[in-house]
Amino acid sequence: MSSELKVKTMAECLANNEIPEILFWVGCAGSFDDRAKKITKAVVKILNAAQVKYAVLGTEESCTGDPAKRAGNEFLFQMMAMQNIAVLNGYEVKKIVTACPHCYNTLKNEYPELGGKYEVIHHSELINSLLKEGRIVIKDGGDFKGKKITFHDPCYLGRANDVYEAPREMLQKLDAQLVEMKRCRQNGFCCGAGGAQMFKEAEKGNKEVNVERSEEALSLLPKVIATGCPFCNTMMTDGVKHFNKENEVLVLDVAEMIARAADL
Repeated sequence: MSSELKVKTMAECLANNEIPEILFWVGCAGSFDDRAKKITKAVVKILNAAQVKYAVLGTEESCTGDPAKRAGNEFLFQMMAMQNIAVLNGYEVKKIVTACPHCYNTLKNEYPELGGKYEVIHHSELINSLLKEGRIVIKDGGDFKGKKITFHDPCYLGRANDVYEAPREMLQKLDAQLVEMKRCRQNGFCCGAGGAQMFKEAEKGNKEVNVERSEEALSLLPKVIATGCPFCNTMMTDGVKHFNKENEVLVLDVAEMIARAADL
């Protein structure tokens, strides 16, 4: 990472007697997937520009256990969760932000019964509040002014946790034309990666889920398909490539769009 993207770890903060307001939970995709790393960098740029006091766990962060739990291995999930909770509680973490709805849902709804009680927010909620407070300023919508954008609701953000408005309010700040797919919000349609499906081969059928969803998005003739989840990003990107539209339609995370429009 370049110097402008310098991010402190919780261990460094503790050594300097600093207490971050927020822990940025990067997640496996945001740490290791080359495409999702760009989303992580966009979030970091926004947090730095807004002068948010935050830190990451770095090498002390491990998988939340979401894929193990969704795949039916409750024992492995609890082992992973307990390890993370020990680290988080050791640092007395109070508030967590993450760009991954899978991590968000697991940390928020499944860690409390194992002793991990934190205020957990999605990056779209935090960035939306930073925009409202004027801590991030967008100039005339930037590259996205007047362009047609459709937002794909991640299942673990929308239907599982009722977060629908924050990402849309962010996108409306871009002075773009926000159009909705037929299946959106409470009636949203999965990208095909949820429930640990990301990590297994497709089952028998006549159509991939991500192809169905991408076809629905492309029927609106958007310039950008906006997402709020690294898994959704992968699936929608693959779907756009399936229809050979990758030179016409961008698939971007909402954080990337705000970072670009704010010229960060």
